[in-house]
Amino acid sequence: MSNAINPLTDNTLMTQAAKLIRVTYIALLILALLAPMLGLYPVFVMKLLCFAIFACAFNLLLGFTGLLSFGHAAFFGSAAYVTGWLIKSQGWTPELGIAAGVVASGLIGLVIGAVAIRRQGIYFAMITMALAQIVYFVCLQAPFTGGEDGLQGVPRGALFGLLSLESDTAMYYLVLAVFVACFLVISRIVHSPFGQVLKMIRENEPRAISLGYQVDRYKLLAFVLSAALAGLAGSLKTLVMGFATLSDVHWSMSGEVILMTLLGGVGTFFGPVFGAGIVNSLQNLLADKVGSWVTVIIGVIFVLCVLAFRKGVVGELQAWLERRRQAAAAKVVPTQP
Repeated sequence: MSNAINPLTDNTLMTQAAKLIRVTYIALLILALLAPMLGLYPVFVMKLLCFAIFACAFNLLLGFTGLLSFGHAAFFGSAAYVTGWLIKSQGWTPELGIAAGVVASGLIGLVIGAVAIRRQGIYFAMITMALAQIVYFVCLQAPFTGGEDGLQGVPRGALFGLLSLESDTAMYYLVLAVFVACFLVISRIVHSPFGQVLKMIRENEPRAISLGYQVDRYKLLAFVLSAALAGLAGSLKTLVMGFATLSDVHWSMSGEVILMTLLGGVGTFFGPVFGAGIVNSLQNLLADKVGSWVTVIIGVIFVLCVLAFRKGVVGELQAWLERRRQAAAAKVVPTQP
């Protein structure tokens, strides 16, 4: 008799893992739907969801395309300012203000991306950071941004002129709906043929070029998509909090989204959401207790995570489950010679 790997066992384990992921997502969605009824502070959860969208957008670029940007705050903050100004000063409805913010961040992403993708590695990252600082300077000096004071008192308005968003509950369910839609869109992008090409570029760019793919076009499109989704997060954040400030477009915001993504797990779907939840929760819980030391505490946690969980918390959990699946699939069954 000889030994062979049982393919049925492997397929069964993969199916069970897929079911477990779906059940987890459904349970989390139900929890999110019931959050206002469970006593969770809606504004805090809305802010968390906005940063989760921001982190997922960044992960689309870093985790699935392999491009590290140090300037994503430019898209987040510019959209926040555009949306806030149009709604407050021009009387636009919230959906039009959000759409304008997304378009503005996408166009800025197109300009920055067209310049940055000509380089790779640290040179790419430094170019994105330098160009993002130009956006920061514009937001500081432009007359409509309010300078160092920012835009204050941005009204939420009424969605399509019908549904008032002044209530935290109504605003919460809008943000939740947008988050779920963004999560599904990013998942669809990654699993599409376009997403498979992005993964190939991440893993082996010279091979992608040798196969005839116009790599720069794929990277530019991924950059613009990531910028537009980051802008959507910034626009929603302005509606939720009622203001847009220079901190939204500062380079430290780019550092925060990198921290969220790495902490949760680069290249995973739920990792950036988890990382955004951890960072925002720590900031909310510790800010009034330790003051500015909260950044030090988060930095220490990040260092420990990098040392103990190289793939991030969610990434390490997925790797552990994969090792268990492979160990179970490696069990042999007797076959006839």
